[in-house]
Amino acid sequence: MRINADAVFEMSQLAARVMLPRGNGKIINLASMTSFVAGLDVAAYTASKGAVAQMTKAFSNEGAPRGIQVNAVAPGYIMTKMNRDFFQDKEASWRIFRRIAAGRWGKPEDIAAGAGMYLQM
Repeated sequence: MRINADAVFEMSQLAARVMLPRGNGKIINLASMTSFVAGLDVAAYTASKGAVAQMTKAFSNEGAPRGIQVNAVAPGYIMTKMNRDFFQDKEASWRIFRRIAAGRWGKPEDIAAGAGMYLQM
């Protein structure tokens, strides 16, 4: 909760303090698909990412009139070291994989590309 929720709250506040005097800025938070659909056996993670989604909405409402855009990227399963054990569990991995419309696991570059497109706007 400290990393996923508290740190996002504090970093957003710090960023806004720099952006407010300028009258513009963009904050991109990293939420998760579990922000919207509860995960299995990851209650704390699900709660923390749900908090990120709600904070993003609240900060967006507060920042928009002041020229600050606040959004979140909410990826699903991404092929990272953190998820290595999950991906190696053939049964668990297949249950998720068969529901991925893109037909492949996400890559870190996918998240970076989405955030980069937003920053260029």
